[in-house]
Amino acid sequence: MSFLRSEDRWPVGAVGFILAVSTVWWGFALWQIPGAPEWVDRARAVCFNVDASGLPDAKGWLMLIGQPPSMVILFSVIWRTEAQNTLDHFIDCRGGRMLLGWLVLGVSSMMMAASARVADARVPDVTLAGAEAPSTYPRLDRIWPDAAGLVAQDGLPFTHERLEGRPAFVTFAFGHCETVCPAVVHAARGAREQLGRELPIVVLTLDPWRDTPSRLPALVGQFMLDPAVDLMVSGDVEAVEAALDAWGIPRDRDTRTGDVTHPALVYLIDSDGTLAYASTGGPEQLSSLARRLR
Repeated sequence: MSFLRSEDRWPVGAVGFILAVSTVWWGFALWQIPGAPEWVDRARAVCFNVDASGLPDAKGWLMLIGQPPSMVILFSVIWRTEAQNTLDHFIDCRGGRMLLGWLVLGVSSMMMAASARVADARVPDVTLAGAEAPSTYPRLDRIWPDAAGLVAQDGLPFTHERLEGRPAFVTFAFGHCETVCPAVVHAARGAREQLGRELPIVVLTLDPWRDTPSRLPALVGQFMLDPAVDLMVSGDVEAVEAALDAWGIPRDRDTRTGDVTHPALVYLIDSDGTLAYASTGGPEQLSSLARRLR
């Protein structure tokens, strides 16, 4: 590049560094890396609060959008005079204008790729069927499973006493789930709306590897739960796995992707903690069963 002077190297290098960091930053946030170890997905979840669509939530987007301008501002403050001189030089010469054009093209391509990723990120619409439960629907009458070491989104231990003697829905989901989990939590919320009662919804994660206790407040928002009433529950891997076994939840985890195959199961809990019913139906079935809770 004959048009590139020695005094232009620092400004050009700084711009190249900003572009490289921004590309890696956005790529890491928006695209899952096939075959990557679990800690990579966990880092994406923690850094950007990636939701069920595989995209960041509002806070994550603020971090993404704010990163490039903040670096440009920092660069402009440190090398303001050099940057202005280099820009003026590039505008005045043909090679500089071509380089600026390639820069604009690269930024535009990155923005188009990000836009395409957002447009393709659609959470599949899974609807749980099921009319009202018949009068012969069987009760389980099982005792509350004994499980220790679990915590809710407020950081406090989770036990049956957290329900304060109220009937409740208990279901099982995980933050990276794009199909069954949003549907089953939506069904529980819909049933509560039909009842017109504040029945707590308890969601125990199926993915303690990524749904760590620190992520529970974000998951409450992701699943559109009421933080004043509902509880999102996790713990260390051993505690959660033991709890899921105690609840009798069948599941199969893909160690490569971290995805968990599981039923759309909701337990309906009596006020004394008895597991009264189990349902894989939609809001109508859940609400009809909830009216029978003691």
